[in-house]
Amino acid sequence: MCTTCGCGSGQTRIEGEHEHTHVNPDGTVTTHRHAHGPDDEGRDHAHPEHHHHHGAGHGHEHVHADGTRHVHSHAHADGHPHDHAHDDAHDHAHPNAHDHAHPHRHDLPAALRGPAGPIGAAHAPRFAPSRVVDVERALLEKNDALAAINRQRFADRAVLALNLVSSPGSGKTTLLVKTIEAWAARTPVAVIEGDQQTSRDADRIRATGAPAVQVNTGKGCHLDAHMVGHAVDKLDPAEGSLLLIENVGNLVCPAAFDLGEAHKVVILSVTEGEDKPLKYPDMFRAADLMLLSKTDLLPHLDFDVDAAIAYAQRVRPGLRVLQVSATTGAGVAEWLAWLEAELAAVRVRRDADLAALRRRVAELEAKAGAA
Repeated sequence: MCTTCGCGSGQTRIEGEHEHTHVNPDGTVTTHRHAHGPDDEGRDHAHPEHHHHHGAGHGHEHVHADGTRHVHSHAHADGHPHDHAHDDAHDHAHPNAHDHAHPHRHDLPAALRGPAGPIGAAHAPRFAPSRVVDVERALLEKNDALAAINRQRFADRAVLALNLVSSPGSGKTTLLVKTIEAWAARTPVAVIEGDQQTSRDADRIRATGAPAVQVNTGKGCHLDAHMVGHAVDKLDPAEGSLLLIENVGNLVCPAAFDLGEAHKVVILSVTEGEDKPLKYPDMFRAADLMLLSKTDLLPHLDFDVDAAIAYAQRVRPGLRVLQVSATTGAGVAEWLAWLEAELAAVRVRRDADLAALRRRVAELEAKAGAA
């Protein structure tokens, strides 16, 4: 589980791959991927090296009535009764039945319980609050390290990578299709699509002729740098190209995860309400550009454009805002001009880095020759 936002891990699927997660007898977790060929979809794989053991210590999982899962281990001598964790006793049904000589209860220390259950239960049920903070920090540090690798990879090839974030239904994919169609004569463009399930959005992108990779996050509510790195391996974006990353529809969690992008671009549709920047400030604070989308619907809505922009710039002073409609094309020219300027800046930085590297090599060669 992702302890930062509580979403599931080990369920990510990148087109052409699938991932297996095993809980080993010693409690460690092993995750690995398989790449599929076109005829391998849905194939089962046997893993004889992973077994579930029941000895002096064993673990098992319960699925609760509300859909949450609870995994815990037991260390006991044969026949020894044991008692666990919650003040609210509950029974569990196991597909692999085994006998216990005791009522099955689970008790957490009072210090780890809040008014509605264990403190941090939505994040990491088996961790104390201080441990949750440590795990969150480690998780984000690992993500940031992978994001730095992605960012350097993009910089080396003068690729402009953008992380498009919004709530579901803001019109991200429709705007992407419009953008690709209008951008086609400029440079190559590739897309990474993030959704919990289906490849519908990637299919829509591929229909434009642009390459796209669908990343299904399963129970996950955001993309991370690791997922993006694998998707980039498959896309192999061309030098000087545009890479558009459509994140999972969510105005909360994607704000915390750097993917290695040059900019986060937040999309706010006029159908959502002008107060969203105040309700979800982290997302708007993390963005460098806001696209106010579906402006063709304004005559039919009670939406205060000036207030929406003012709220966004309150949480992110200086935030640039463009008003666009993928339906009518209004504002698309300004959006494309922004993309062109940012891509040009990426090329300038890459060329400057290369020039500096060449100068350094020349200096070292001169020193070696003088010696």
